[in-house]
Amino acid sequence: MTDLGTQGSATELPGSKDERRGEKPPRRSSSSVLPLVAKLLFLGVLNALAIISLPVMLAEDFWPGIITVALATIALDWAYLSKRAIPAKYLIPGTIFAIVFQVYPIIYSAYTSFTNFSTANRLTFEQALDQFERRSSNVPGSTRYQLTILGGDGGTGELAFFLTDDQGATYLGTADGLQPLEPDQIATDAEGDVQEVEGYVPLTIAQIGDRQQEILQQFEVPTEEGAIRAVTVTSAAVFNRLYSYDPDTGLLTDTETGTTYGQEEGNFVSADGDTLQPGWRIAIGFANFTRIFTSEAIRGPFVQVFIWNVVFAVLSVVTTFALGLGLAVALNHPGMRGRRVYRSLLILPYALPSFMTALIWAGMFNQEYGVINQILGASVPWLRDPTLAKLSILIVNLWLGFPYMFLISTGALQSIPEELKEAGYVDGATPRQAFRRITFPLLLISLAPLLIASFAFNFNNFNIIYLLNGGGPPIAGAQTPAGHTDILITYTYRLAFESGQGNEFGFASAIAIIIFILVGSISALSFRRTRALEEVV
Repeated sequence: MTDLGTQGSATELPGSKDERRGEKPPRRSSSSVLPLVAKLLFLGVLNALAIISLPVMLAEDFWPGIITVALATIALDWAYLSKRAIPAKYLIPGTIFAIVFQVYPIIYSAYTSFTNFSTANRLTFEQALDQFERRSSNVPGSTRYQLTILGGDGGTGELAFFLTDDQGATYLGTADGLQPLEPDQIATDAEGDVQEVEGYVPLTIAQIGDRQQEILQQFEVPTEEGAIRAVTVTSAAVFNRLYSYDPDTGLLTDTETGTTYGQEEGNFVSADGDTLQPGWRIAIGFANFTRIFTSEAIRGPFVQVFIWNVVFAVLSVVTTFALGLGLAVALNHPGMRGRRVYRSLLILPYALPSFMTALIWAGMFNQEYGVINQILGASVPWLRDPTLAKLSILIVNLWLGFPYMFLISTGALQSIPEELKEAGYVDGATPRQAFRRITFPLLLISLAPLLIASFAFNFNNFNIIYLLNGGGPPIAGAQTPAGHTDILITYTYRLAFESGQGNEFGFASAIAIIIFILVGSISALSFRRTRALEEVV
Protein backbone atom coordinates (compact mmCIF):
# COMPACT_ATOMS: atom_id res chain seq x y z
CA MET A 1 0.00 0.00 0.00
CA THR A 2 1.31 3.40 -0.94
CA ASP A 3 2.09 5.78 1.87
CA LEU A 4 0.09 8.88 1.03
CA GLY A 5 2.18 10.98 3.38
CA THR A 6 5.38 9.92 1.73
CA GLN A 7 3.92 10.43 -1.75
CA GLY A 8 2.68 13.88 -0.87
CA SER A 9 6.01 14.92 0.53
CA ALA A 10 7.83 13.74 -2.59
CA THR A 11 5.63 15.76 -4.93
CA GLU A 12 7.17 19.19 -5.63
CA LEU A 13 4.89 22.21 -5.63
CA PRO A 14 5.21 25.01 -8.22
CA GLY A 15 7.74 27.71 -7.44
CA SER A 16 10.93 27.63 -5.50
CA LYS A 17 11.15 26.84 -1.79
CA ASP A 18 11.79 30.50 -1.03
CA GLU A 19 8.64 31.52 -2.91
CA ARG A 20 6.52 28.86 -1.12
CA ARG A 21 7.72 30.24 2.18
CA GLY A 22 6.82 33.74 1.04
CA GLU A 23 10.46 34.83 0.79
CA LYS A 24 12.10 36.54 -2.18
CA PRO A 25 14.67 34.47 -4.12
CA PRO A 26 18.28 35.52 -3.55
CA ARG A 27 19.59 38.18 -5.89
CA ARG A 28 22.34 37.43 -8.40
CA SER A 29 25.66 38.28 -6.85
CA SER A 30 27.85 41.03 -8.26
CA SER A 31 30.49 38.41 -9.12
CA SER A 32 28.13 36.95 -11.76
CA VAL A 33 26.82 40.28 -13.03
CA LEU A 34 30.19 41.86 -13.81
CA PRO A 35 31.26 39.20 -16.36
CA LEU A 36 27.88 39.57 -18.11
CA VAL A 37 28.24 43.35 -18.28
CA ALA A 38 31.83 43.03 -19.56
CA LYS A 39 30.70 40.56 -22.22
CA LEU A 40 27.88 42.83 -23.39
CA LEU A 41 30.21 45.83 -23.49
CA PHE A 42 32.75 43.84 -25.52
CA LEU A 43 30.10 42.71 -28.01
CA GLY A 44 28.70 46.24 -28.19
CA VAL A 45 32.10 47.71 -29.08
CA LEU A 46 32.70 44.89 -31.57
CA ASN A 47 29.38 45.46 -33.33
CA ALA A 48 29.89 49.23 -33.33
CA LEU A 49 33.26 48.86 -35.04
CA ALA A 50 31.73 46.50 -37.60
CA ILE A 51 28.90 48.93 -38.36
CA ILE A 52 31.35 51.83 -38.72
CA SER A 53 33.65 49.88 -41.06
CA LEU A 54 30.92 48.62 -43.40
CA PRO A 55 30.12 51.99 -45.09
CA VAL A 56 33.84 52.62 -45.64
CA MET A 57 34.29 49.23 -47.31
CA LEU A 58 31.08 49.71 -49.31
CA ALA A 59 32.43 52.98 -50.69
CA GLU A 60 35.55 51.10 -51.84
CA ASP A 61 33.54 48.08 -53.12
CA PHE A 62 35.67 45.84 -50.91
CA TRP A 63 33.27 42.92 -50.82
CA PRO A 64 35.68 40.29 -49.38
CA GLY A 65 36.16 42.52 -46.36
CA ILE A 66 32.43 43.24 -46.06
CA ILE A 67 31.53 39.55 -46.12
CA THR A 68 34.33 38.63 -43.69
CA VAL A 69 33.44 41.34 -41.16
CA ALA A 70 29.72 40.53 -41.33
CA LEU A 71 30.19 36.78 -40.90
CA ALA A 72 32.79 37.20 -38.15
CA THR A 73 30.56 39.58 -36.19
CA ILE A 74 27.53 37.29 -36.47
CA ALA A 75 29.60 34.26 -35.44
CA LEU A 76 31.07 36.03 -32.40
CA ASP A 77 27.65 37.32 -31.29
CA TRP A 78 26.18 33.83 -31.56
CA ALA A 79 29.10 32.20 -29.74
CA TYR A 80 29.12 34.57 -26.76
CA LEU A 81 25.36 35.00 -26.39
CA SER A 82 24.55 31.30 -26.60
CA LYS A 83 24.82 29.20 -23.45
CA ARG A 84 25.44 26.00 -25.41
CA ALA A 85 28.23 27.13 -27.75
CA ILE A 86 31.02 26.79 -25.18
CA PRO A 87 33.63 25.29 -27.60
CA ALA A 88 32.81 27.97 -30.17
CA LYS A 89 33.78 30.68 -27.68
CA TYR A 90 37.38 29.53 -28.06
CA LEU A 91 37.40 28.16 -31.60
CA ILE A 92 35.77 31.08 -33.44
CA PRO A 93 38.12 33.87 -32.20
CA GLY A 94 41.16 31.68 -32.88
CA THR A 95 39.89 30.83 -36.35
CA ILE A 96 39.21 34.49 -37.15
CA PHE A 97 42.69 35.55 -36.04
CA ALA A 98 44.25 32.70 -38.04
CA ILE A 99 42.37 33.78 -41.17
CA VAL A 100 43.17 37.48 -40.75
CA PHE A 101 46.84 37.17 -39.78
CA GLN A 102 47.92 33.96 -41.54
CA VAL A 103 45.58 32.74 -44.26
CA TYR A 104 44.72 36.14 -45.75
CA PRO A 105 48.37 37.35 -46.04
CA ILE A 106 49.29 34.12 -47.82
CA ILE A 107 46.35 34.36 -50.21
CA TYR A 108 46.97 38.06 -50.88
CA SER A 109 50.69 37.48 -51.48
CA ALA A 110 49.86 34.66 -53.90
CA TYR A 111 47.39 36.90 -55.73
CA THR A 112 49.88 39.79 -55.88
CA SER A 113 52.58 37.50 -57.31
CA PHE A 114 50.49 37.04 -60.45
CA THR A 115 50.13 40.79 -61.06
CA ASN A 116 52.40 43.67 -62.08
CA PHE A 117 51.67 45.50 -58.81
CA SER A 118 54.45 48.04 -58.20
CA THR A 119 55.02 51.69 -57.41
CA ALA A 120 54.37 52.55 -61.05
CA ASN A 121 51.42 50.16 -61.38
CA ARG A 122 49.33 50.45 -58.26
CA LEU A 123 46.15 52.14 -59.56
CA THR A 124 43.17 50.69 -61.37
CA PHE A 125 42.79 51.47 -65.08
CA GLU A 126 40.01 53.97 -64.35
CA GLN A 127 42.12 55.79 -61.75
CA ALA A 128 45.16 55.97 -64.04
CA LEU A 129 43.07 57.19 -66.98
CA ASP A 130 41.45 59.82 -64.78
CA GLN A 131 44.88 61.18 -63.88
CA PHE A 132 45.90 61.44 -67.53
CA GLU A 133 42.65 63.14 -68.51
CA ARG A 134 43.05 65.69 -65.74
CA ARG A 135 46.58 66.64 -66.71
CA SER A 136 46.45 70.07 -68.26
CA SER A 137 48.51 73.15 -69.02
CA ASN A 138 47.61 76.80 -68.74
CA VAL A 139 46.48 78.33 -72.03
CA PRO A 140 48.89 81.20 -72.90
CA GLY A 141 47.12 84.58 -72.99
CA SER A 142 43.89 83.16 -71.59
CA THR A 143 41.66 85.02 -69.17
CA ARG A 144 42.53 85.03 -65.48
CA TYR A 145 39.66 85.15 -63.02
CA GLN A 146 39.12 86.22 -59.46
CA LEU A 147 37.48 83.29 -57.71
CA THR A 148 34.90 82.80 -54.99
CA ILE A 149 34.14 79.14 -54.29
CA LEU A 150 30.44 78.39 -53.94
CA GLY A 151 28.43 75.38 -52.85
CA GLY A 152 24.81 74.31 -52.96
CA ASP A 153 22.69 73.22 -50.00
CA GLY A 154 24.29 75.70 -47.67
CA GLY A 155 27.81 74.95 -48.89
CA THR A 156 27.72 71.15 -48.55
CA GLY A 157 26.31 70.34 -51.98
CA GLU A 158 27.49 70.70 -55.57
CA LEU A 159 30.48 72.99 -56.16
CA ALA A 160 30.38 76.12 -58.31
CA PHE A 161 32.71 79.02 -59.10
CA PHE A 162 31.82 82.70 -58.93
CA LEU A 163 34.26 84.22 -61.45
CA THR A 164 35.18 87.84 -62.19
CA ASP A 165 37.38 88.64 -65.20
CA ASP A 166 39.72 91.60 -65.78
CA GLN A 167 36.88 93.65 -67.26
CA GLY A 168 34.66 93.22 -64.21
CA ALA A 169 32.26 90.79 -65.92
CA THR A 170 30.90 88.09 -63.59
CA TYR A 171 30.13 84.46 -64.35
CA LEU A 172 28.77 81.38 -62.62
CA GLY A 173 30.85 78.31 -63.40
CA THR A 174 29.36 74.87 -62.82
CA ALA A 175 30.18 71.38 -64.04
CA ASP A 176 27.82 72.08 -66.97
CA GLY A 177 29.56 75.21 -68.21
CA LEU A 178 30.03 78.96 -67.85
CA GLN A 179 27.02 81.27 -67.40
CA PRO A 180 27.19 85.11 -67.55
CA LEU A 181 25.57 86.82 -64.60
CA GLU A 182 23.60 90.05 -64.30
CA PRO A 183 23.96 92.23 -61.18
CA ASP A 184 20.42 91.38 -60.03
CA GLN A 185 21.36 87.68 -59.93
CA ILE A 186 24.04 88.32 -57.29
CA ALA A 187 23.13 88.94 -53.64
CA THR A 188 25.76 90.95 -51.75
CA ASP A 189 26.06 92.47 -48.30
CA ALA A 190 26.70 96.10 -47.38
CA GLU A 191 30.43 95.67 -47.99
CA GLY A 192 29.89 94.21 -51.44
CA ASP A 193 30.82 90.63 -50.55
CA VAL A 194 28.90 87.90 -52.34
CA GLN A 195 26.24 86.23 -50.19
CA GLU A 196 24.35 84.12 -52.74
CA VAL A 197 24.42 83.38 -56.49
CA GLU A 198 21.59 81.43 -58.09
CA GLY A 199 21.05 79.31 -54.96
CA TYR A 200 24.78 78.83 -54.24
CA VAL A 201 26.46 80.33 -51.17
CA PRO A 202 30.18 80.98 -50.54
CA LEU A 203 32.04 78.24 -48.70
CA THR A 204 33.54 78.99 -45.31
CA ILE A 205 37.24 78.54 -44.69
CA ALA A 206 36.54 75.27 -42.85
CA GLN A 207 34.42 73.97 -45.75
CA ILE A 208 37.15 74.86 -48.24
CA GLY A 209 39.68 73.00 -46.12
CA ASP A 210 37.47 69.91 -46.00
CA ARG A 211 36.96 69.90 -49.79
CA GLN A 212 40.39 71.19 -50.82
CA GLN A 213 41.33 68.19 -52.96
CA GLU A 214 38.01 68.28 -54.79
CA ILE A 215 38.30 72.03 -55.42
CA LEU A 216 41.93 72.16 -56.60
CA GLN A 217 42.27 68.81 -58.38
CA GLN A 218 38.88 67.56 -59.52
CA PHE A 219 36.36 70.31 -60.18
CA GLU A 220 36.51 72.20 -63.49
CA VAL A 221 34.24 74.35 -65.63
CA PRO A 222 34.15 73.38 -69.33
CA THR A 223 34.39 76.22 -71.88
CA GLU A 224 35.26 76.59 -75.57
CA GLU A 225 38.74 77.85 -74.70
CA GLY A 226 39.41 75.00 -72.28
CA ALA A 227 38.56 74.02 -68.74
CA ILE A 228 38.54 76.65 -66.02
CA ARG A 229 40.24 75.28 -62.93
CA ALA A 230 41.20 76.75 -59.58
CA VAL A 231 44.82 77.84 -59.30
CA THR A 232 44.42 78.90 -55.68
CA VAL A 233 41.29 79.30 -53.55
CA THR A 234 41.00 82.92 -54.81
CA SER A 235 42.05 82.66 -58.48
CA ALA A 236 41.28 80.52 -61.52
CA ALA A 237 42.55 80.16 -65.08
CA VAL A 238 41.85 78.34 -68.35
CA PHE A 239 43.67 75.05 -68.93
CA ASN A 240 43.93 72.71 -71.89
CA ARG A 241 44.00 68.92 -71.45
CA LEU A 242 47.35 67.34 -72.28
CA TYR A 243 45.87 63.96 -73.18
CA SER A 244 42.69 62.68 -74.77
CA TYR A 245 41.47 59.08 -74.66
CA ASP A 246 39.53 57.23 -77.35
CA PRO A 247 37.52 54.39 -75.74
CA ASP A 248 36.88 52.77 -79.13
CA THR A 249 40.54 52.24 -79.98
CA GLY A 250 41.95 52.30 -76.44
CA LEU A 251 44.57 54.88 -77.52
CA LEU A 252 45.76 57.86 -75.48
CA THR A 253 46.83 60.90 -77.55
CA ASP A 254 49.12 63.73 -76.55
CA THR A 255 47.16 66.84 -77.61
CA GLU A 256 50.31 68.95 -78.02
CA THR A 257 52.53 66.57 -80.03
CA GLY A 258 49.93 64.21 -81.50
CA THR A 259 51.82 61.12 -80.21
CA THR A 260 49.56 58.13 -79.57
CA TYR A 261 50.06 55.61 -76.79
CA GLY A 262 48.70 52.08 -76.84
CA GLN A 263 48.07 49.80 -73.87
CA GLU A 264 50.86 47.35 -73.08
CA GLU A 265 51.30 45.35 -69.84
CA GLY A 266 49.47 47.88 -67.71
CA ASN A 267 50.99 51.03 -69.22
CA PHE A 268 50.41 53.47 -72.04
CA VAL A 269 53.37 52.95 -74.38
CA SER A 270 54.17 54.79 -77.63
CA ALA A 271 55.53 53.19 -80.80
CA ASP A 272 59.00 54.44 -79.82
CA GLY A 273 58.82 52.65 -76.48
CA ASP A 274 58.13 55.76 -74.40
CA THR A 275 56.13 54.71 -71.32
CA LEU A 276 53.80 57.05 -69.46
CA GLN A 277 53.32 56.96 -65.73
CA PRO A 278 51.31 56.02 -63.80
CA GLY A 279 50.33 52.57 -64.98
CA TRP A 280 47.64 50.27 -63.64
CA ARG A 281 47.42 46.79 -62.13
CA ILE A 282 46.79 43.83 -64.40
CA ALA A 283 47.14 40.07 -64.12
CA ILE A 284 50.31 38.86 -65.85
CA GLY A 285 50.15 35.15 -65.03
CA PHE A 286 53.47 33.45 -64.25
CA ALA A 287 55.60 36.27 -65.69
CA ASN A 288 57.11 37.13 -62.29
CA PHE A 289 58.06 33.49 -61.68
CA THR A 290 59.51 32.93 -65.14
CA ARG A 291 61.48 36.15 -64.78
CA ILE A 292 63.31 34.67 -61.79
CA PHE A 293 64.60 31.69 -63.79
CA THR A 294 64.88 33.14 -67.30
CA SER A 295 66.51 36.51 -66.59
CA GLU A 296 70.26 35.98 -66.43
CA ALA A 297 70.64 39.15 -64.36
CA ILE A 298 68.45 37.61 -61.66
CA ARG A 299 69.03 33.86 -62.07
CA GLY A 300 72.80 33.88 -61.45
CA PRO A 301 72.73 35.74 -58.12
CA PHE A 302 69.51 33.92 -57.16
CA VAL A 303 71.17 30.49 -57.30
CA GLN A 304 74.22 31.73 -55.37
CA VAL A 305 72.04 33.37 -52.74
CA PHE A 306 69.89 30.23 -52.42
CA ILE A 307 72.91 27.96 -51.82
CA TRP A 308 74.28 30.27 -49.11
CA ASN A 309 70.76 30.54 -47.61
CA VAL A 310 70.59 26.76 -47.10
CA VAL A 311 74.15 26.60 -45.75
CA PHE A 312 73.50 29.50 -43.39
CA ALA A 313 70.28 27.96 -42.01
CA VAL A 314 71.82 24.50 -41.53
CA LEU A 315 75.04 25.74 -39.93
CA SER A 316 73.11 28.12 -37.67
CA VAL A 317 71.00 25.26 -36.32
CA VAL A 318 73.95 22.86 -35.98
CA THR A 319 76.30 25.32 -34.24
CA THR A 320 73.75 26.80 -31.87
CA PHE A 321 72.38 23.38 -30.95
CA ALA A 322 75.84 21.91 -30.40
CA LEU A 323 76.91 24.76 -28.13
CA GLY A 324 73.59 24.97 -26.31
CA LEU A 325 73.43 21.21 -25.74
CA GLY A 326 77.05 21.06 -24.58
CA LEU A 327 76.47 23.80 -22.00
CA ALA A 328 73.20 22.20 -20.90
CA VAL A 329 74.93 18.84 -20.34
CA ALA A 330 77.78 20.49 -18.46
CA LEU A 331 75.43 22.43 -16.18
CA ASN A 332 73.12 19.47 -15.66
CA HIS A 333 75.65 17.65 -13.46
CA PRO A 334 74.15 17.40 -9.96
CA GLY A 335 77.46 18.01 -8.22
CA MET A 336 78.21 21.31 -9.93
CA ARG A 337 77.94 24.40 -7.74
CA GLY A 338 76.46 27.73 -8.83
CA ARG A 339 74.40 26.20 -11.64
CA ARG A 340 71.60 28.76 -11.28
CA VAL A 341 74.03 31.66 -11.58
CA TYR A 342 75.68 30.20 -14.68
CA ARG A 343 72.33 29.46 -16.29
CA SER A 344 71.13 33.01 -15.63
CA LEU A 345 74.26 34.47 -17.21
CA LEU A 346 74.03 32.23 -20.27
CA ILE A 347 70.53 33.40 -21.20
CA LEU A 348 71.45 37.10 -21.15
CA PRO A 349 72.09 37.27 -24.94
CA TYR A 350 68.59 35.82 -25.44
CA ALA A 351 67.07 38.52 -23.21
CA LEU A 352 68.43 41.41 -25.29
CA PRO A 353 66.70 42.60 -28.50
CA SER A 354 68.34 40.89 -31.47
CA PHE A 355 68.39 44.03 -33.63
CA MET A 356 70.33 45.93 -30.97
CA THR A 357 72.79 43.06 -30.52
CA ALA A 358 73.34 42.87 -34.30
CA LEU A 359 74.15 46.58 -34.46
CA ILE A 360 76.60 46.25 -31.55
CA TRP A 361 78.37 43.35 -33.28
CA ALA A 362 78.51 45.38 -36.52
CA GLY A 363 80.41 48.06 -34.62
CA MET A 364 82.71 45.50 -33.02
CA PHE A 365 83.54 44.01 -36.46
CA ASN A 366 84.30 47.42 -37.97
CA GLN A 367 87.64 47.21 -39.80
CA GLU A 368 88.93 50.64 -38.74
CA TYR A 369 87.38 51.26 -35.33
CA GLY A 370 86.04 47.88 -34.15
CA VAL A 371 87.10 46.61 -30.75
CA ILE A 372 87.92 43.16 -32.16
CA ASN A 373 90.57 44.51 -34.51
CA GLN A 374 91.89 46.77 -31.76
CA ILE A 375 92.37 43.76 -29.48
CA LEU A 376 94.03 41.78 -32.27
CA GLY A 377 96.13 44.73 -33.33
CA ALA A 378 95.18 44.04 -36.95
CA SER A 379 92.97 45.39 -39.71
CA VAL A 380 90.85 42.36 -40.60
CA PRO A 381 88.03 43.09 -43.12
CA TRP A 382 85.44 41.10 -41.19
CA LEU A 383 82.43 42.47 -43.08
CA ARG A 384 84.07 43.31 -46.41
CA ASP A 385 85.66 40.01 -47.37
CA PRO A 386 83.10 37.45 -48.69
CA THR A 387 84.38 34.52 -46.62
CA LEU A 388 85.03 36.50 -43.45
CA ALA A 389 81.62 38.20 -43.76
CA LYS A 390 79.90 34.80 -43.79
CA LEU A 391 81.99 33.66 -40.84
CA SER A 392 81.12 36.84 -38.94
CA ILE A 393 77.41 36.29 -39.53
CA LEU A 394 77.62 32.72 -38.24
CA ILE A 395 79.49 33.92 -35.14
CA VAL A 396 76.87 36.59 -34.37
CA ASN A 397 74.03 34.17 -34.99
CA LEU A 398 75.73 31.65 -32.70
CA TRP A 399 75.84 34.27 -29.96
CA LEU A 400 72.15 35.07 -30.45
CA GLY A 401 70.94 31.48 -30.89
CA PHE A 402 72.75 29.30 -28.37
CA PRO A 403 70.79 30.55 -25.28
CA TYR A 404 67.54 29.30 -26.82
CA MET A 405 69.08 25.90 -27.55
CA PHE A 406 70.56 25.87 -24.04
CA LEU A 407 67.12 26.47 -22.49
CA ILE A 408 65.26 23.79 -24.44
CA SER A 409 68.09 21.28 -24.02
CA THR A 410 68.16 21.88 -20.27
CA GLY A 411 64.44 21.26 -20.03
CA ALA A 412 64.64 18.13 -22.16
CA LEU A 413 67.56 16.72 -20.15
CA GLN A 414 65.73 17.19 -16.88
CA SER A 415 62.72 15.31 -18.23
CA ILE A 416 64.75 12.13 -18.96
CA PRO A 417 64.53 9.64 -16.06
CA GLU A 418 67.85 8.92 -14.38
CA GLU A 419 66.87 5.23 -14.17
CA LEU A 420 67.45 4.83 -17.90
CA LYS A 421 71.05 5.99 -17.69
CA GLU A 422 71.64 3.96 -14.54
CA ALA A 423 70.36 0.87 -16.35
CA GLY A 424 72.85 1.57 -19.12
CA TYR A 425 75.68 1.83 -16.62
CA VAL A 426 74.64 -1.49 -15.10
CA ASP A 427 74.85 -3.08 -18.55
CA GLY A 428 78.43 -1.82 -18.85
CA ALA A 429 77.93 1.38 -20.88
CA THR A 430 80.39 4.21 -20.44
CA PRO A 431 79.07 7.79 -19.86
CA ARG A 432 79.81 8.61 -23.51
CA GLN A 433 77.96 5.52 -24.73
CA ALA A 434 75.04 6.21 -22.42
CA PHE A 435 74.76 9.73 -23.82
CA ARG A 436 75.05 8.59 -27.45
CA ARG A 437 72.73 5.57 -27.18
CA ILE A 438 70.19 6.71 -24.57
CA THR A 439 70.21 10.42 -23.78
CA PHE A 440 70.75 11.91 -27.23
CA PRO A 441 68.06 9.83 -29.05
CA LEU A 442 65.55 10.72 -26.33
CA LEU A 443 66.51 14.38 -26.65
CA LEU A 444 65.94 14.34 -30.40
CA ILE A 445 62.41 13.00 -29.98
CA SER A 446 61.34 16.13 -28.09
CA LEU A 447 63.72 18.64 -29.70
CA ALA A 448 63.43 17.66 -33.38
CA PRO A 449 60.31 19.83 -34.01
CA LEU A 450 62.06 22.79 -32.36
CA LEU A 451 65.16 22.26 -34.49
CA ILE A 452 62.98 22.25 -37.61
CA ALA A 453 61.33 25.47 -36.44
CA SER A 454 64.78 26.96 -35.83
CA PHE A 455 65.79 26.03 -39.38
CA ALA A 456 62.68 27.75 -40.77
CA PHE A 457 63.40 30.84 -38.65
CA ASN A 458 67.02 31.10 -39.77
CA PHE A 459 66.05 30.50 -43.38
CA ASN A 460 64.18 33.82 -43.16
CA ASN A 461 66.43 35.56 -40.62
CA PHE A 462 66.21 39.03 -42.14
CA ASN A 463 67.39 41.02 -39.11
CA ILE A 464 70.82 39.47 -38.63
CA ILE A 465 71.75 39.73 -42.32
CA TYR A 466 70.40 43.18 -43.04
CA LEU A 467 71.48 44.88 -39.82
CA LEU A 468 74.97 43.39 -39.64
CA ASN A 469 76.24 44.27 -43.12
CA GLY A 470 73.21 44.71 -45.38
CA GLY A 471 73.91 41.46 -47.24
CA GLY A 472 77.30 42.65 -48.49
CA PRO A 473 79.88 42.68 -49.82
CA PRO A 474 78.35 43.02 -53.32
CA ILE A 475 78.73 40.16 -55.78
CA ALA A 476 81.09 41.32 -58.52
CA GLY A 477 79.45 41.56 -61.94
CA ALA A 478 75.90 41.11 -60.63
CA GLN A 479 73.36 43.23 -62.51
CA THR A 480 71.01 43.21 -59.54
CA PRO A 481 71.60 44.38 -55.93
CA ALA A 482 72.89 41.05 -54.55
CA GLY A 483 75.58 40.45 -51.93
CA HIS A 484 77.67 37.47 -50.83
CA THR A 485 75.85 37.19 -47.50
CA ASP A 486 72.35 37.88 -48.81
CA ILE A 487 69.76 35.22 -48.12
CA LEU A 488 66.58 34.93 -50.17
CA ILE A 489 64.52 37.21 -47.95
CA THR A 490 67.08 40.04 -47.97
CA TYR A 491 67.75 39.54 -51.68
CA THR A 492 64.02 39.80 -52.29
CA TYR A 493 63.83 42.99 -50.25
CA ARG A 494 66.73 44.63 -52.04
CA LEU A 495 65.57 43.47 -55.45
CA ALA A 496 62.07 44.79 -54.85
CA PHE A 497 62.84 48.02 -53.02
CA GLU A 498 66.45 48.98 -53.75
CA SER A 499 66.86 48.17 -57.43
CA GLY A 500 66.22 51.74 -58.57
CA GLN A 501 63.19 50.67 -60.62
CA GLY A 502 60.54 51.38 -58.01
CA ASN A 503 58.92 49.06 -55.51
CA GLU A 504 58.04 45.85 -57.38
CA PHE A 505 55.52 44.33 -54.99
CA GLY A 506 54.35 41.65 -57.44
CA PHE A 507 57.87 40.40 -58.12
CA ALA A 508 58.72 40.42 -54.40
CA SER A 509 55.56 38.41 -53.69
CA ALA A 510 56.59 35.82 -56.30
CA ILE A 511 59.92 35.22 -54.56
CA ALA A 512 58.14 35.19 -51.18
CA ILE A 513 55.84 32.44 -52.45
CA ILE A 514 58.87 30.43 -53.61
CA ILE A 515 60.45 30.85 -50.16
CA PHE A 516 57.17 29.75 -48.54
CA ILE A 517 57.03 26.61 -50.70
CA LEU A 518 60.70 25.77 -50.03
CA VAL A 519 60.48 26.21 -46.27
CA GLY A 520 57.13 24.42 -46.08
CA SER A 521 58.38 21.47 -48.13
CA ILE A 522 61.62 21.12 -46.15
CA SER A 523 59.75 21.37 -42.84
CA ALA A 524 57.12 18.83 -43.88
CA LEU A 525 59.79 16.38 -45.05
CA SER A 526 61.76 16.89 -41.84
CA PHE A 527 58.71 16.23 -39.68
CA ARG A 528 58.10 12.97 -41.53
CA ARG A 529 61.69 11.94 -41.02
CA THR A 530 61.56 12.66 -37.29
CA ARG A 531 58.89 9.99 -36.82
CA ALA A 532 61.64 7.39 -37.14
CA LEU A 533 63.18 8.70 -33.92
CA GLU A 534 60.17 7.45 -31.96
CA GLU A 535 61.17 3.87 -32.74
CA VAL A 536 64.19 4.32 -30.48
CA VAL A 537 62.03 4.26 -27.36
